[in-house]
Amino acid sequence: MPVQSNPVESAKPGRPPAGEGAKPAEPGGNGKAKSKGKEKGKGASGGVGSVGVFVKEIVLGHGTVGAIASSSAGLAREMVAGSGIENARCVVEYGPGVGAFTGEILAHLPKGARYFAIELSPRLADKFQTRFPDTRLYLGSAADAPELCRQEGMNGHSCVDIVFSGLPFASFGPELQATIIERTVQILRPGGLFVTFAYAGLSVCTAKGRGFRRLLPKHFDKVSRGKVVWWNLPPAFVYRCVK
Repeated sequence: MPVQSNPVESAKPGRPPAGEGAKPAEPGGNGKAKSKGKEKGKGASGGVGSVGVFVKEIVLGHGTVGAIASSSAGLAREMVAGSGIENARCVVEYGPGVGAFTGEILAHLPKGARYFAIELSPRLADKFQTRFPDTRLYLGSAADAPELCRQEGMNGHSCVDIVFSGLPFASFGPELQATIIERTVQILRPGGLFVTFAYAGLSVCTAKGRGFRRLLPKHFDKVSRGKVVWWNLPPAFVYRCVK
């Protein structure tokens, strides 16, 4: 089954299917997996050219993009700061898009640590692997994270130190939010960290944003909120959640 058809991270109403078997992806769609390597491009954000990509994703209705531009370098630094990534053995990134956070993550990832990313949008996955050609990427859903961990040779339970997420949770319905968070808790080791962000306005002004904020303490022992990164578009802050 082509993984492009998996609608798990769609923001459409209803409970979408999960666990349909995401596969490694690379530009051109030949299905080969890539191992961890260095970034081809420069900078943490996708740059001005990425705006058109994000607008196209929104227009096409994939439901995986919640902003018209890639996140800023400042937000990328805030995501990684204080995460303890320098001691991590395994790191997973959800929804990397064009790689706004990836460069910062890889720059701090210790030698020998395992990293892979999961992106639902084929268009963004292609942009990501053009920029990070030697980085392991799966085309699929974050809800498939336990299965992808098993494909990576792990057991799918308590095997990941940090999960970084660029997913627009405030655009997702409550069932989809809960499914992804439950699968995240499943793969995190005790004391493991889930790091995500929210836009300052949407977190309090929309029902989905408020629902996500209330969901996190139900699944994590400790939830903290970072400072607002005002130079991001829109302004955003980081959630750090400890299992």
